[in-house]
Amino acid sequence: MPSPTLTGFPHRVVVGLAELAVSNNPNAILTTYSLGSCIGVAVYDPAARVGGVLHAMLPESAMDPAKAQAHPGMFVDTGVAALVRATTQMRADPRRLRFYLAGGARIMDDQNLFNIGTRNLEAFAAFLRRENRSLAAEQVGGQVNRTMYLAIETGRVTLKVSGTANEVVLG
Repeated sequence: MPSPTLTGFPHRVVVGLAELAVSNNPNAILTTYSLGSCIGVAVYDPAARVGGVLHAMLPESAMDPAKAQAHPGMFVDTGVAALVRATTQMRADPRRLRFYLAGGARIMDDQNLFNIGTRNLEAFAAFLRRENRSLAAEQVGGQVNRTMYLAIETGRVTLKVSGTANEVVLG
């Protein structure tokens, strides 16, 4: 369990599959579990101390526009756009947002038939190009599951990678 902060004890907010969450509560730690072929995107504005996490399953909403309308976090393209919008509604400046990426692994797809992880990473890269943005840090690919944490008070993004004892600090 994370240590207490000066402002109180940490409050874990779990971001489920195909969901996103944003916060400006300094005690919040946004957490998403089991990023295999899915991607986790964390964004943070250090001046406003606002951040968010997305757990996206599939690359492009064009495969099911109705589902994307109801659940934008299911898809990379609609999910990242919704995440940025949600943080700006909490007074984050989109120009200051730092982007962190994890996941996109090849899990249970040894033959590379579906290639969902790679396709998710490509969809996120397309977003970055379209918006003329860059990544602050990433840990992607391979054949491991990851859990992503974003501490709102500090903007620190960490990962727990299956099969490893130490946490990985992205930012």
